[in-house]
Amino acid sequence: MWARTKRHALGLWRTLRSPSRYYSLGFLTVAGFIAGVLFWGGFNTALEATNTEKFCTSCHEMRDNVFEELKGTIHYTNRSGVRATCPDCHVPHDWTDKIARKMQASKEVWGKLFGTINTREKFLDERLVLATHEWSRLKANDSLECRNCHDFDSMDLTRQSPRAAQIHRLWLGTGERTCIDCHKGIAHQLPNMAGVPQG
Repeated sequence: MWARTKRHALGLWRTLRSPSRYYSLGFLTVAGFIAGVLFWGGFNTALEATNTEKFCTSCHEMRDNVFEELKGTIHYTNRSGVRATCPDCHVPHDWTDKIARKMQASKEVWGKLFGTINTREKFLDERLVLATHEWSRLKANDSLECRNCHDFDSMDLTRQSPRAAQIHRLWLGTGERTCIDCHKGIAHQLPNMAGVPQG
C-alpha cells in the first residue's frame, strides 16, 4: 500500500516538474494569472455576499429571534439615522480578521443543518451558550467590532453621566477592561445571567 502511494506521488511530482508538451510557459503563466484573478474575484464576491444583513437574516433562526430584538435598540433606530447591521457587530472589518471569523462561523452552519436552534424554545435553551461564545470572542479581540464605531479617544466624557464617564476613564481608558465586559445585551436580550460574572 505504502509503495503504491509513493509511486503515485512520485509520478505526480514528475508530471508537475516536467515542461508542458502543448503550451508555452508564457501561456501557462498568463492563464494561471487570469485563473487566479477569477478565483480571487469570485472568492471576494462570495465573502461580501455573506457579509450582509440580508444574508444574516435569510434564515429564520436569526430573523425571528435576534434580529427582532435588534429592531428595538438604539443600534437599529436612532436620531442620527446611523444603523449597525449584523456584520458591523459580528464580523471584523480587517480582511484577515474577517477571514478568521468566517472560518469560525462556518461551524455555525452545522447548527443550522442539524436544527440546534430551529425553534424559539431551542434558541432560548441555547441562548446562554451562544451569548457566552460571542462574549468570549469579543473579549479576546478587545471588542474590536465595538471599537470600529466607538473609539475611547473620541468620546466626550463631559456628555456622559458622571458614573459612565468615571467607569470609561477608569477601565476602558486604561485598557484594563473592554466594551463587552460591561455592555452585554446592548443589542439583544440577555439570557438568564445567573452565575455570569458582571462587568
